[in-house]
Amino acid sequence: MKKTNLIINVVLLVAVAVLYVLHFTSGKSETSVAGAESALSDSLQNSGVIAYVDIDTLLNKYDLFFDMKKQFGEKQKRLEADMAGKSKAYEKSVIDFQDKVQKGLLTRSQAEQVQQQLMGEQQNLLQYRDKLTMQLGEEEQVMNRQLINEIEVYLKEFNKDGRYQYILSNTFGGNLLYKPEGLNITEEVLKGLNESYVAKRAAEKK
Repeated sequence: MKKTNLIINVVLLVAVAVLYVLHFTSGKSETSVAGAESALSDSLQNSGVIAYVDIDTLLNKYDLFFDMKKQFGEKQKRLEADMAGKSKAYEKSVIDFQDKVQKGLLTRSQAEQVQQQLMGEQQNLLQYRDKLTMQLGEEEQVMNRQLINEIEVYLKEFNKDGRYQYILSNTFGGNLLYKPEGLNITEEVLKGLNESYVAKRAAEKK
């Protein structure tokens, strides 16, 4: 185990050294830079240490993400329509009340009673809106965690032969600022994820 760790450390040290040379050495041609990057990528790939997936690309092409996003969007529309209906009914009640007050169709006592009732309805409406907002937010978080869990479960199976020590997650503007393209296994992982999802859906229909 110590020997393996030593090899990994040496490979990473070489990788850092190559990056240092690429960054600070002037007068090098584009060809030599590309060659050095290729050497770095090959070195890391052959060592079986690191690979990465672009999460943004993965999710945008993952069939499970599309289905979950569609279901979430449909539920969001239903809840928003329900909220809009309640709001419209409340607004109608307010307009009817104002019209009756202006026409003198309510006694002062009746007007105060209706006004208190409308204030209560308004408070209930605001609480209902906050409840829906919280519910949708929680469901979106759960959906995202389910997606990440599916990816992690698949990667364990994908890497059961131990070919990679680490599989990193890359997002635009994230912590992974430099990554040789040769270490990108996004398309390979994406293909496997979609195949696994298709098989799972077929099994559920039986």
